[in-house]
Amino acid sequence: MNSTEQSSIYSGLDLMSTEELLKGINAEDSKVPGVVAGSIPQISALVDGIVERMRRGGRVFYIGAGTSGRLGITDASEIFPTYGLDGAFIGIIAGGDGAIRRAVEGAEDDPIRGWKDILAFDPRPEDIVVGISASGGAPYVLGAIRNAREAGMLTACITCNEGSALEDAAEFPIVAVVGPEFVTGSTRMKAGTATKLILNMISTSVMIRLGHVKGNHMVDMQLTNRKLVDRGTRMIMEETGIADYDKARALLLEHGSVRAAVESVKV
Repeated sequence: MNSTEQSSIYSGLDLMSTEELLKGINAEDSKVPGVVAGSIPQISALVDGIVERMRRGGRVFYIGAGTSGRLGITDASEIFPTYGLDGAFIGIIAGGDGAIRRAVEGAEDDPIRGWKDILAFDPRPEDIVVGISASGGAPYVLGAIRNAREAGMLTACITCNEGSALEDAAEFPIVAVVGPEFVTGSTRMKAGTATKLILNMISTSVMIRLGHVKGNHMVDMQLTNRKLVDRGTRMIMEETGIADYDKARALLLEHGSVRAAVESVKV
């Protein structure tokens, strides 16, 4: 049996008090970071591969179904506002964008659709496809990975089930076996948490390696609201030694990014 489908080690959930439920969920969640830590060598190898290809113009495609697809889309959608790199990370979900809010039954069972959805973006050999599937068996994801690999793209996967078909199909498999869920089979819980942690590690490390962070600052973030303008202003003050908040803010708004504003002062 898949580890993601194993029966919960807790029984009688419907008879538990609210506090008992919360303590049980928290106890299970606390196991996840340690499991993810065990995958760091595999994640590191993937990050290095992604960086090398993105330097040649490659893009990262996250592809998944259900919770896995939504997590990929969430991570991909944050890259442009956070790091200013548009179109570099693309999230694809079985069933299309409508599946982000509402489950599309049977969408993950189509072994051809995943690759067709990637083809809509005119993929190139420099691109990277990361298949996300808690069980490692979603045909939608598996078909996409197999076809992407045949097309010469770098392929990786994130799964929580050891020995899956997806692990075998991907060049860079990341397997985080978190064990049975608090609610049997509810992989939006521990498996989802592990997936989110791994995605955070991948995209953040890649963006840092590609130069979109200086020190510990997001120097290419988009100035889309007052909070971010304020954050950028304080970054400029710290980086340049400008003590006048209004002067630093005006500099930021004039140049449009922390990076450009700081470079204008250092010239």
